[in-house]
Amino acid sequence: MKSIGLRLTFAATAAAVGLALVLPGVTGAAASPGAAPAPAPDPAARAAAAADRAATAGVDALAKGPDETFVRRHVVAGSGGFQYVAYERTYRGLPVLGGDAVVVTDRDGTVRDTASAIGRGVKPATTTPKVTAAEAAATARRRLDRVDRTASAQLVVFATSAGDRLAYEVVLEGRKGGAPSRLHVVVDAANAAVLDVRDDVRLGSGNGYFNGQVGISTSGSGSSYSMTDGTRPGIRCGGQGGTAYTGTDDAWGNGSGTNLETACVDALYAVQREWDMLGAWLGRSGIDGNGGGFPARVGLNEVNAYWNGSYTNFGHNQANNRQATPIDVVAHEYGHAIFQTTPGGAGSGNENGGINESTGDIFGALTEAYANNANDPADFLVGEEVDLVGGGPIRNMYNPSALGDPNCYSSAIPSTEVHAAAGPNNHWFYLTAVGSAGGGGNPASPTCNSSSVTGIGLQKAGQIYMAALNLKTSAWRYVNVRTATLRAAVNLFGAASAECRTVKAAWDAVSVPAQSGEAQCTANPGNDFSLTVGPGSGSVQRGASVTTTVSTATTSGSAQTVNLTASGLPSGVTASFSPSSVTSGGSSTLTLTASASAATGSAAITVTGTGSAATHTATYTVTVTTAPGGNDFAVTLSPSSATVAAGSSTTASVGTSTTSGSAQTVSLSVTGAPTGVTASVSPSSVTSGGSATLSVSVGASAAAGTYTLTVTGAGTSATRTATFTLTVTGGGGGCGGLPAWNATTPYAPDDTVSYNGRRWKATWWSTGAEPGAPGSWAVWSDQGAC
Repeated sequence: MKSIGLRLTFAATAAAVGLALVLPGVTGAAASPGAAPAPAPDPAARAAAAADRAATAGVDALAKGPDETFVRRHVVAGSGGFQYVAYERTYRGLPVLGGDAVVVTDRDGTVRDTASAIGRGVKPATTTPKVTAAEAAATARRRLDRVDRTASAQLVVFATSAGDRLAYEVVLEGRKGGAPSRLHVVVDAANAAVLDVRDDVRLGSGNGYFNGQVGISTSGSGSSYSMTDGTRPGIRCGGQGGTAYTGTDDAWGNGSGTNLETACVDALYAVQREWDMLGAWLGRSGIDGNGGGFPARVGLNEVNAYWNGSYTNFGHNQANNRQATPIDVVAHEYGHAIFQTTPGGAGSGNENGGINESTGDIFGALTEAYANNANDPADFLVGEEVDLVGGGPIRNMYNPSALGDPNCYSSAIPSTEVHAAAGPNNHWFYLTAVGSAGGGGNPASPTCNSSSVTGIGLQKAGQIYMAALNLKTSAWRYVNVRTATLRAAVNLFGAASAECRTVKAAWDAVSVPAQSGEAQCTANPGNDFSLTVGPGSGSVQRGASVTTTVSTATTSGSAQTVNLTASGLPSGVTASFSPSSVTSGGSSTLTLTASASAATGSAAITVTGTGSAATHTATYTVTVTTAPGGNDFAVTLSPSSATVAAGSSTTASVGTSTTSGSAQTVSLSVTGAPTGVTASVSPSSVTSGGSATLSVSVGASAAAGTYTLTVTGAGTSATRTATFTLTVTGGGGGCGGLPAWNATTPYAPDDTVSYNGRRWKATWWSTGAEPGAPGSWAVWSDQGAC
């Protein structure tokens, strides 16, 4: 096994940068009989369970229709004990672009906030395309001057505020206007019109200012060493081929601005400082949100640097005497990776792109301050050392207009070039961190409304912005950043805090207007409540009724009267509440009655609770069926999912009910358990109306992953099923417990697997795309050796 080396390297003229962000694993479950007492629930597991309940119930911003499912992608820990649970949405099995959502929980596992890119259910007119995948790919290819690779067109639902369209997403790699491009093109499946374009490549620039004598974490021993960070998975540096530089000793670079090994010294030094800053200051670890990072490449024969969705790439300045690797430039490019791997992904449009560019600048400033390197003092200028074409810095955060970028938000921002569109967000961050008067060696900053803003310090500003990124959706615009940062300030520091007041004042000072429903900076948070429906779905025959429980809880202030109503009822279905109003903390029974001629099929019913100080919603999906002849029954599971650590176990209640005719004997069985997992139902038969227990035991060697168990009830007149979603954490498999890639398993973005001794991260939906195969470049990202 290779040891970890710490290298001291002399570098005379160029700087470098870091990476960042990790997510805790979701672990914890009931201990098996006879085992030691179970530890306290893991915070991520507690957050996931609470968030899953909110997503299933369609609470508030998570409203959804009967054909939609939220798929949990990851759980991210943040400052102050908050957890951020990200979801993607599917419609009849199709990915929904623009349907992403986030649930925020506190350290007690209580849901504190929900956010969604659209805040409603989706319903395209059809799921049958008129345009073929080949035609969509041809349309997309015309967007690039040169196409090197094209991934298979993926059928999706494209959801926007203007409506929902069946579409294809095509991922291309090539060049446009002489620059590299990794393009996502959304093509209408009805008429081949281009609906949206997003480029993963985020171009920037760098400088050859070296960091002096620094230590970098690498790997190797004896006479074999590599510029691969053995303590930060995925971090390595090498040339344009992507392989890390190697050597016979533990000393790297010669201090020359044209030496590529020296450029890697700077890049590794910077990315390691950024990684450490994210953990120490912002409560994150690992760039990709899953304990890993991305590699860096140097030697790009261009006057720029960029992030392409899988790795960072650094070129040189105009004079070709320094590499583009100062701290703020490297941290900026990895800031794009952070933006892409937080909820909502990279997004599209100039305004979203400007926020993305600003995010890179913010992480550059934070990393410079954390590194505290005398060779590259912390400041709020971007690329000041690079002198790309002899013009000094490329952006100014305390006065963007000094370099021709807007200080203030206006209606022109959505059509402003993305680097210039970063101006208002950079200006807001400086005012929040330092204040309008400057201080501590930092200059004064003008405001758009002639106000004064008192700064709260760089670390607190960074914590608030990182928490806001964890609330991001794909629809983010400046007004969304305002509401997310205010919510983050309230969550982290309290509604009556100076931090909240500064965040608000700074947004006012850059002309981003106040929004309806945004968090208020007040000593009195007001009265509020939550609303849930359980169970969240049910079936009713024509001429019959079904019930569910509507529960409320007081979440802040005093209890209030909540009036209950239902909307979205299908034809022939009526709703009644008993009682029709409750004091928050109480519950009511919702009864849905279907007439003999009620419309059959599934519908999403919105349950609304209207209080004196707030209004909240939840979703109940009802399926109306015709009255069958003869005897019939139903099978249900509660809960219908669980996350279990390898070596632990869990249980669920198996319920049966007689839905028509007379009760009958139902034989119960379970299938679908993966290797290392045993599942059984006891008793193995019941009379419909009775219940049983599903027991699931996960062996210590079981591979981590998500599996579907099917519970089957076989009666004398019918057979019915229910599914249980089992997520196994820890355990066996390759790469420290990661599940091995399987050709028959469907994968979604951010899924991680092991294959051929390497760790792979999915960047797109796929089934059967082999990691590392030539045709899978747009589907899997190599995260390094196990």
